[in-house]
Amino acid sequence: MRILQAASEAVPFAKTGGLADVAGSLSAKLASLGHDVFLFLPLYHEARSWAGKARRTLTIDVPFGPETRSLSVALVEKENLRVAFVDDSAFFDRPGVYGENGVDYGDNDRRFSLFCRAVLEAAKALEFAPEVVHAHDWQAGLLPILLKRLYAGDPVLGAAHSVFTVHNMAYQGLFPAAAVQLSGLGLKELSPSSLEFYGKASFLKAGLVFADRLTTVSPNYAREIQESSETGCGMEGILRQRSHVLSGILNGLDVDYWNPEKDPNLPKPYGAATVFQGGKAAAKKALRQECGLKVDSGLPLIGIVSRLDRQKGLDIAIAALERRLGGFELAVLGSGDPALAVSIRQYASRHPSRIYFREGFDESFAHRLYAASDIFLMPSRFEPCGLGQMIAMRYGAVVVGSRVGGLADTVFEADSGIGNGFLAEPGDIGSLERALDRALEAYHGPMWPKLVEHGMRTDFSWDRSARAYVDLYENLVGAVVGPKA
Repeated sequence: MRILQAASEAVPFAKTGGLADVAGSLSAKLASLGHDVFLFLPLYHEARSWAGKARRTLTIDVPFGPETRSLSVALVEKENLRVAFVDDSAFFDRPGVYGENGVDYGDNDRRFSLFCRAVLEAAKALEFAPEVVHAHDWQAGLLPILLKRLYAGDPVLGAAHSVFTVHNMAYQGLFPAAAVQLSGLGLKELSPSSLEFYGKASFLKAGLVFADRLTTVSPNYAREIQESSETGCGMEGILRQRSHVLSGILNGLDVDYWNPEKDPNLPKPYGAATVFQGGKAAAKKALRQECGLKVDSGLPLIGIVSRLDRQKGLDIAIAALERRLGGFELAVLGSGDPALAVSIRQYASRHPSRIYFREGFDESFAHRLYAASDIFLMPSRFEPCGLGQMIAMRYGAVVVGSRVGGLADTVFEADSGIGNGFLAEPGDIGSLERALDRALEAYHGPMWPKLVEHGMRTDFSWDRSARAYVDLYENLVGAVVGPKA
């Protein structure tokens, strides 16, 4: 099957979050299954080294509002995956992907309108006729409507079907109404049945309304986003109307990259069969020394690897942990909300021998922290899927998380037959405290090895998820149900 994947980021080329992990890993997995996959990405500053490996570069002219912009497209092959980097240096050769210092670029509507139109013009120039165009999140949300409005009769793209995946409903790509004209769409699209959302143009809504199939990143999140304005972020009505084409497909994990048996960041490899034979203990000892933690190592080490954001529930986590300080050590890696960073930094400064905080993102340290953690804390208020809990379990940590979104699809209470963690109600500090207490008690009891083993032996690979996408694509090619005009 010919599949065009379009995303604003993808590993290993550019990454700010989980979208990159999914877009990159899914594309690579589909290609490894024998499908003809072309992944389209903007050529950001951090990805420019990849352009030097291009086997071919072409120039395309892209209609853009009242002008036409001349762009280059660098074509790279990584194993059996083809990647097309859309290069407009004025828009994409910048220090950040979406912004800098926590502030979005003011022209993101222009940047990603251009990207969407350029993806389709590049596919035409390459004579790549996809059966499916799979767009990810608001940055690629205009692709389904562009296919229907501007390319329906095109000899290369006219037969393409569209899939739109929402990775997080909270990010909607809301821009001034004039943004719709940049990509060639008319002002008639500023209607409630099209892109208009409370007086603005929503790139996310474009995908939700016009894609032939909708997916999101876990079965539970697919249900949640239809239930209320809090979870659906104002789009719940559209999602309920289109529930017959909405699927929740749990994200997969790159199990070759996240593999404690061959992870070069760890002092000693280990797997599910050898986790208690020194490998995980060595990781914990090394990280404690690195972080200056000096309390009795017989205590469990709680790890947090997270974006610092209210969504992640770390504000109530710090309050819950403060009340039971004597029973654990804590190491935190993350960046984001400055106020939350100050709160965690102050917490660590009050207890420097027990609490460590590294602000920022450090990939190697993240690997070491996952491996060193006995308990991994993920108390999200909402979590579309989450990869952190999957990585943590693969590295032998037991998860304390919220009963929400993808966490509820992957973390199961310790007293169940397939228990691998402990769940709390989202945003409820009392419930989180009780879950932490259960985990800390279990750490010193006989059930702990079984919890660790259950987590490590869970199949989080892309094998299952990629095949679910293939089934969806194949079904779609035979029955299109999205709006035609």
